[in-house]
Amino acid sequence: MEQLRNLKDLNGYALAARDGEIGTLKEVYFDDQAWVVRYLVVHVGGLFLGREVLITPQSIESVDEDARNIVVNLTRGQVENSPPVSSEHPVSRHYEAEYQRYYGLESYWEAGPIGAPFGSGSIPLPAAPPREPDHPHLRSSDEVCGYRIAARNDEFGKVEDFVVDDSDWSIAYVAIDTRRWLPGRTVLISPAWIDAVDWPGRSITVNLGHDAIKSAPEYDPSKVITAEYEARLLAHYGKSLPACRRHEQQGASHA
Repeated sequence: MEQLRNLKDLNGYALAARDGEIGTLKEVYFDDQAWVVRYLVVHVGGLFLGREVLITPQSIESVDEDARNIVVNLTRGQVENSPPVSSEHPVSRHYEAEYQRYYGLESYWEAGPIGAPFGSGSIPLPAAPPREPDHPHLRSSDEVCGYRIAARNDEFGKVEDFVVDDSDWSIAYVAIDTRRWLPGRTVLISPAWIDAVDWPGRSITVNLGHDAIKSAPEYDPSKVITAEYEARLLAHYGKSLPACRRHEQQGASHA
């Protein structure tokens, strides 16, 4: 069942291939322009040994909360033989082109937010991928957690988590911990309400007033985000859902 999920809840989930377990989810890389998850970073091997591999959301078949695993349409051999990556270094566009070619995927920077359906066959990539320093705009979820949040020059909290929509792995909301300034509250904001991100300065400025955020409906990470909660949240801020998510909700209500 498609739903909004806290990224921190998913961290540690096992990745289940068609022929066995691959590893565990460590973090994600998201696109800082489209605010969509591009890759799951999966730790393969033991706690102190092993390596990291990238899994694209295009390969995900389902999320099993009871088993705490993410089922992917891959084999262990495919993953083990995929281009190696180090989460200690930025992912280059050249690496991404090699990765997309290995799995026979269309490059998302040409195809759109998610790209071609996984397993659709080999799709030719440009003969010469973009040269560095072309930036792939990928950010680590672990890195961005802790960024300071400012509302019109009034700092009031920090990034605590991300809420992802598992229908397309877009980031629906950013969870903000305001307890240092507004005791005991966690609130949600949409990436659409972000004015600017200072990546070197580790801060995010949102186009919302301090008072509006202070009085926003409190977010409880232990509870499922319902359509009713979203309606209250958006009404409070005077905002509306993006057209794509409105369509998804309408489809779900008629299912």
